[in-house]
Amino acid sequence: MNKLQIKKAEAADIPIIIDFIKKLAEYEKLSHEVSVTEDQLEKSLFANDTNAFSIIGYLDNKPVAFALYFFNFSTFLGKKGLYLEDLFVLPEYRSNGIGKQMLKHLAQIAIDNDCGRFEWAVLDWNEPAIRFYKKLGAALKKEWIITRITGENLKKLSQ
Repeated sequence: MNKLQIKKAEAADIPIIIDFIKKLAEYEKLSHEVSVTEDQLEKSLFANDTNAFSIIGYLDNKPVAFALYFFNFSTFLGKKGLYLEDLFVLPEYRSNGIGKQMLKHLAQIAIDNDCGRFEWAVLDWNEPAIRFYKKLGAALKKEWIITRITGENLKKLSQ
């Protein structure tokens, strides 16, 4: 297998990113939650003041993996952190080190940006991913529960 080339996504890559998002949602059994449009992604990922970024992994000029990340902040560390929102490798390319290469690339981005940590979430039923992350040395923080408010409940809270 040829070497994976990882590139920062550009606006022209939006259709590729949306395709990966849909494939990830299907894998996670969350397709019904996907409503993102090309216009939304362009405004969110490629505006001058953006804090969200994407990388794409290519083998022989074919996109085989993508990641979407943003920077957050740790009050305890007093430093920003890198939060990996999504990582997806096409199923036929898994178990070839692509996911690890993508994570290594993101770790280097975190180091280059003086981040105090690199975090992401994993679904509790995704045993292959959990085993993979543990093998890399990631600590699963089971004492933390993700809390989310969306849609109408978000509107109600804001009033």
